Amino acid sequence: MTSPKKNPPEPIDGAALLDEVEAFHRRFNVFPTEAAYVAVALWDAHAHLIDALDGTARLAFLSPEPGSGKSRALEIIETLTPRAATTVNASANALFRLVAADEGGPTLLFDEIDTVFGPKAGGNEEVRGFLNSGYRRGAKSLRCIGDGSDQKAGWFDSFCAVAMAGLGSLPDTILTRSIIIRMRKKAPNEKCEPYRRRVHEKQGHALRDRLADWTDTIHDQVAQAWPEMPEGVSDRPADVWEPLLAVADAAGGHWPERARAACLTLIKAAQEGDEASLGVRLLTDLRDRVFCGVDRMPTAAILEVLLGLDDAPWGDLTDDGKPLTSRGLSKLLKQYVRPDTTPIRPRGIRVGSGTPKGYYAEDLSDAWARYCPPPPGESATSATAATSQVNEGESVAEDPSESRHKLTEADTRTLRSVS
Repeated sequence: MTSPKKNPPEPIDGAALLDEVEAFHRRFNVFPTEAAYVAVALWDAHAHLIDALDGTARLAFLSPEPGSGKSRALEIIETLTPRAATTVNASANALFRLVAADEGGPTLLFDEIDTVFGPKAGGNEEVRGFLNSGYRRGAKSLRCIGDGSDQKAGWFDSFCAVAMAGLGSLPDTILTRSIIIRMRKKAPNEKCEPYRRRVHEKQGHALRDRLADWTDTIHDQVAQAWPEMPEGVSDRPADVWEPLLAVADAAGGHWPERARAACLTLIKAAQEGDEASLGVRLLTDLRDRVFCGVDRMPTAAILEVLLGLDDAPWGDLTDDGKPLTSRGLSKLLKQYVRPDTTPIRPRGIRVGSGTPKGYYAEDLSDAWARYCPPPPGESATSATAATSQVNEGESVAEDPSESRHKLTEADTRTLRSVS
């Protein structure tokens, strides 16, 4: 007697399931933008597909002040992702061994990440190396293993999904591998449901198990996917967003469109709020607010302009509030090269009977073209105020507009004529 045939399981509606995941976050999290809800829901799903992916996006919840909902966001993610492991402080050796465990790669949730990379943390280069390398499949690090003097070298994987939460910012190399969500304290009109682990964790786990079932059905599709990037998204941002867009395309419905809109929104926000590269900020300020068409500037004049910019970091650059100096300026600029590939360094500039050290626009031109965002429209800036001292050592005029007029008539002509 043959047994009756079982009906095939009903196909899982991935778009509707992602809607439910997003709604679960909305119950307990107040994110700053709609794009953040989209990104986090896709990130939850991508953590179930880590074996199908060549890369993974780090997820970074950052805020300037405590009480902005960062840790709560990680709590909700913990209920929705496979093999979630939450840590506040862990050594690099422990992290490598966690990834190598037989149970399978974890979804690593790193709370209070500022205690790892903050100003008092001492850099933590080994943890930074773990987070930097582990966003691509095949990343391995060489570690010593064994007991006592019986030590041998061994390779350890570091590829796993990682979400982080912390105050302030993160090292440059980690930020560029991350989807950044800048959290804020809730406004009086922003409400969310209080999270109770003993009640709501089970609900999150039920969604997690359904996500696991659905992602099993799209595993091969995602593994072979080459999602189309929004216009203008390439290089590292494309690497970061590729796994999330692959998940969105597999879900269908409104998710492919929402995912690409979120991609553009969050990349733009990260770029506009990016303080990661102090060197790029310096190059941009030099181009747009210091030189402004002048072909050379003494270091003293450059520093006077930079230190006078209210919205720039140069006036209190160090942890103890000290301003940028000529030595610091030289140290930042020599990381970049002139058109002939030699490091940018100060050179003598003949001014009257003296030759103070300074910088030439032609030396900076290659770095400006390669690293800076497109220049703004032509406009006069406060930079020209400092240039008036180049001629005869006069101090900057109190009226910036007056100094700008003087520069166009005399100082620029003098600077350009000096060989």
